[in-house]
Amino acid sequence: MEENNVPQQNISTYSGNKKAIYATDENGEYNIIASSGWTVEEEATRQALTELERLASKAHKEVRNAKRSALYFHMYDRRMDLQTLAQSTGFFQWRIKRHFKPGIFNRLKPGILSRYSEALGICAEDLCTIPAQHPAGND
Repeated sequence: MEENNVPQQNISTYSGNKKAIYATDENGEYNIIASSGWTVEEEATRQALTELERLASKAHKEVRNAKRSALYFHMYDRRMDLQTLAQSTGFFQWRIKRHFKPGIFNRLKPGILSRYSEALGICAEDLCTIPAQHPAGND
């Protein structure tokens, strides 16, 4: 992309910030140019966030119905998926899926809960519970 083609559409998802984009100057050399984004990127971001909110709401219902552990809800509530949580904790995906089962999750040792807490940015006590209602859902 050339410097003069770097999008500057001031999208709301950047909250007034800018992002670094590599672009070529008139000599064909790469430079870092500040971009305020473009509407296509904004729409894609909004769709992704809407999907994560839907998944968190669905997970909240599954936890309330004792089909999944609180970990399942917190993963989506923190805008993660299974792969991201696995990378953040160092646990294999199959192991995390086992921890989504309430009976197994309830027997996890403090060290394992601590790794999840750190990855999700919440305390261990909060990790083991869910809010009464999920703000994005119609519980």
